[in-house]
Amino acid sequence: MSTETLTKPHDAHAAHGHHDAGANKVFGFWIYLMSDCIIFATLFATFGVMVNNTAGGPAGKDIFELPYVLVETALLLLSSITYGFAVINMNKGSQGAVIGWLALTFLFGAGFIGMEIYEFHHLIGEGFGPQRSGFLSAFFTLVGTHGLHVTSGLIWMAVLMYQVAKRGLTATNRTRILCLSLFWHFLDVIWICVFTIVYLMGAM
Repeated sequence: MSTETLTKPHDAHAAHGHHDAGANKVFGFWIYLMSDCIIFATLFATFGVMVNNTAGGPAGKDIFELPYVLVETALLLLSSITYGFAVINMNKGSQGAVIGWLALTFLFGAGFIGMEIYEFHHLIGEGFGPQRSGFLSAFFTLVGTHGLHVTSGLIWMAVLMYQVAKRGLTATNRTRILCLSLFWHFLDVIWICVFTIVYLMGAM
């Protein structure tokens, strides 16, 4: 009886400790995202300064294909929705559904990156690489930095799917899913800004 009495407070304290650690990690990740906001704000500001420095070369309206970029945007927005379903199923404790929704999210994200790589390859092949003008340097840097973030998120997602499949929806994995959720939705918001400022305004 005395052993049970001693064990229960210890278990409750351990669970509380795990909860605090998870909350601290999520809070720390918010701070990281704020620092990432500064990076992207700098890149957007640079693009704003360089957008008209075409050096006699093409401007955005000459090279951007809005229907193509709309498909890219749709893929990333859909990936955000499917990730939301992964979080919902995590809260329900459905391990298989979490892995399934994360896998679908991964496919949408990979499709987005594939289209972006093709776009870059096409532009460079046409002679519109980053060395062509200040505008194109700023364009490739801003859009490429976002693409690198999405690629990092895909690697993280693949590792996370393996961890959930191997260890289940542990407290640690739940925290990782929430942190990646913040990161993924953050990239969606950044892309909406990229689409509006770079592509939509550039094509006018």
